[in-house]
Amino acid sequence: MNDNRPPGGSGPYRGPPTQRRDKRERQRDREATTPAPSGPRPSAPRPAFRPESAEAATPRGPREQRLYGLNACLAMFARRPGDLRKVWLLESRIHRLKDVLAYCVQNRIGYTVVGDEDLQKLAASSHHEGVVFGAMPAPELSLSSWLRDLPPGPQVALWLDGVGNPHNLGAILRSAAHFGVAGLLLPRESSLALSGAAARVAEGGAEVVPMVRLGRADNSLAQLTSAGFVAAATVVRGGEPLHAAALPQRLLLVMGAEQSGVDPLLADAATLRLAIPGTGAVESLNVASATSVFLAEWWRQQRA
Repeated sequence: MNDNRPPGGSGPYRGPPTQRRDKRERQRDREATTPAPSGPRPSAPRPAFRPESAEAATPRGPREQRLYGLNACLAMFARRPGDLRKVWLLESRIHRLKDVLAYCVQNRIGYTVVGDEDLQKLAASSHHEGVVFGAMPAPELSLSSWLRDLPPGPQVALWLDGVGNPHNLGAILRSAAHFGVAGLLLPRESSLALSGAAARVAEGGAEVVPMVRLGRADNSLAQLTSAGFVAAATVVRGGEPLHAAALPQRLLLVMGAEQSGVDPLLADAATLRLAIPGTGAVESLNVASATSVFLAEWWRQQRA
């Protein structure tokens, strides 16, 4: 019986001599006649990591924010026009913003004349005052870089402990700019940051006062003390009356949230405890109002 094997009866079965073998059969024949390599079979190289998108591979930078309010927008443009990205305005504001619009034309920055309803949507507020900017936020400084560039002599800084309301932040920034505050210090865990609402209430003060993001509270306090600052915790009860205290040339005012006040551990670490005397008809002043009183007294003693 012919089994279609080659002479000698060795080798793989190849089917009837007249049948044409397909590609898969020819590949099996080659594998059967090729000696297996000695040693472990090398594994296929692992593919190089490919991010899902370019966005995933690129660190996220600061997001463009909406600023509104005439003085807030003009102050931003005066100090950092390079951060301007877009302008929306009422027709009635064209004359007041003619320098801004000329800059936009020169630098190919888009601007659009819109209605009041559109501005309210863009600002998420009815207090837009006829203009909204799309702009990159001013960068926050580290404590070390801020201290490195701080001039010698009398200085006052504000440490906001637990303050979270953007309108309070704006009012504090306005007073801080008026009384020459060198920096607004924010704890690292604080979610407080400059917003459109805060910038509007600040009336341009947000562009004058640097925002400084702190590290660990104990390390930050040690750095400030080494730079000559004397920490004063502001308290409702048990503090030295403000107008009877001799305030230091380099003062660090620690302002607490209205409900909880300054953290007890931070207050204990401060050299001074200061209070604003009054009638007692209300428990305390709003944190922004209290900040103005403290800053005015420091200004009177050191700058007036």
